[in-house]
Amino acid sequence: MPGRDSTPPDTPPQEEDLASRRFVGARAVAELAGVSRSAVSRTFTPGASVSEETRQRVLAAAETLGYHVNHLARGVSRQETGIVCLVVADIDAAQPSRLTRAITEKLQDAGKVAVLLCVGGPSDDVATTLRRALNYRADATIVMSGTPAQSIVRECLDNGQRLILISRDDRIVGPDNILLDNAGAARQALGLFLRAGCRRPAVVTTELGTPSLSARADAFVEAARAVGLEPAVVRLGQMTSYDNGVGATRRLFTAAERPDAVFCVNDATAFGVIDAARHEFGLRVPEDVSVIGFDNVMQAGWMPYQLTTFDHPVDAIARHAVDLASGSRAARAAPARIELTPPLVWRRTVRIG
Repeated sequence: MPGRDSTPPDTPPQEEDLASRRFVGARAVAELAGVSRSAVSRTFTPGASVSEETRQRVLAAAETLGYHVNHLARGVSRQETGIVCLVVADIDAAQPSRLTRAITEKLQDAGKVAVLLCVGGPSDDVATTLRRALNYRADATIVMSGTPAQSIVRECLDNGQRLILISRDDRIVGPDNILLDNAGAARQALGLFLRAGCRRPAVVTTELGTPSLSARADAFVEAARAVGLEPAVVRLGQMTSYDNGVGATRRLFTAAERPDAVFCVNDATAFGVIDAARHEFGLRVPEDVSVIGFDNVMQAGWMPYQLTTFDHPVDAIARHAVDLASGSRAARAAPARIELTPPLVWRRTVRIG
């Protein structure tokens, strides 16, 4: 009927054209609050000088308008974006996952934005991934996986991007480096085996040969040879995994001389060694064979394993990485080189000598 609302009651309101929506700017907040634009900026800048009355007027106007600070725009004026890229592979594995989370949380606490870039297959190498980081105009990139070539390192540095390498090859010139004393830990592992009375050591690693894994395996072999022992070495697969630990155990314990001590370059491999030794060969750990791992992942403390291992100082690494990513490179005379000692976590997989 004329004069009556003919709109069906269930008709939804017309959808807003998202393309026409615009972010509220600081100028609009300043006009509504009756203050200067600089007063709006100072209100949202920690530590800046602004009266409490002005602050409250600005905050009220911002809430009314739905205003949010545009950190990217601020970054452009300061020639900083606040973005820090993380380059990582094997993100599902326990250790990379722990470290990624710790770094991301500390970056957020520092007011930074973390962008995760995963290194995939052979065609998606670390150089390709670092070039993606350059496209983001990141302030810094933290490389947790892969070892970049000197050419891409120079390209990043020339474009003003800080590079922080974690447990990578420290012979590359230019980036900051955060390293673990992998060799020292390996020598300590051999010393523990010797004190336990073990004289047939072995080491299990991968064919991949990353700097950290190679340092652990090579130092263990060198330490054993220095005391007149020739350790068995098993390099299996491209990843340090539980399955590779099982496969390595089959090789070691079907050989003519079985080892009585096994140093594994990470905990996942050690779990495979322990389970295969017990369930396929009927061996007792640590009475028949002692085992030491590396990383101290959560499962290392579980009752079936109680693995003696070296702790990966995740919090310390994350703290140093974020400090380096947030700081000014120009303020340092040379790239930083930070070496951390992985502490031993003694449990029950090494027998008492």
